[in-house]
Amino acid sequence: MRVLSEYINNDFKPFLLSEPVSEVQNFFAESTFSHFPVMDNDVYLGSISVNDSETFEFGKTISDYRYAFEGFFVRENMIWLDVLEVFARNNANVVPILNQKNQYIGYYEITDVIKFLNETPFLKETGGIIVVEKLTIDYTMSQIAQIVESNNGKLLGLFVSQASNDKVQVTVKTTLGSLNEIIQTFRRYNFEIISEHDEDDYLNNLKERSEYLDKYLNI
Repeated sequence: MRVLSEYINNDFKPFLLSEPVSEVQNFFAESTFSHFPVMDNDVYLGSISVNDSETFEFGKTISDYRYAFEGFFVRENMIWLDVLEVFARNNANVVPILNQKNQYIGYYEITDVIKFLNETPFLKETGGIIVVEKLTIDYTMSQIAQIVESNNGKLLGLFVSQASNDKVQVTVKTTLGSLNEIIQTFRRYNFEIISEHDEDDYLNNLKERSEYLDKYLNI
């Protein structure tokens, strides 16, 4: 499997501090980037957003707008989840990458990170996805993994998809084969099943009983 660092991009060079505003505005007009990095003597200063650049005065240089620089970045050895968090937190589709010596080495584009995610077993492998919910104080990831594995399932991945002070929702992906048993075991441990499943015997039985009752009442 490929590693995320293989997607480091250098197709476009960072802006220089002395760059005219007109060049920056033209760059954003011809691209779909939300941000782009700014350098001064090989030192990363931050990124300019396309929205801010539209307010800059045409005859000035980037150095006149240091206050608008956004200082976010990622490290070249960061895991993909942390990289995604930086994208999300900064509403960006481009994030600069620095090495451990704080030297700029390129940038990630969100489309490349999504492409990388599509190659992970969580998305690529065939399996069933179950969304479960439980009180925040009661749930543990280890319990979820134990429920899957005790039913001869193989856990392909899980993550917290929603959370509040009271409840947490977890999205679980497992191999197919024992999905109904896994679902029923979650219920026995007081998890609510948020997702719908054709394999769910409990819901299918409720549906059959409801249909039978409707027929009986209509006689």
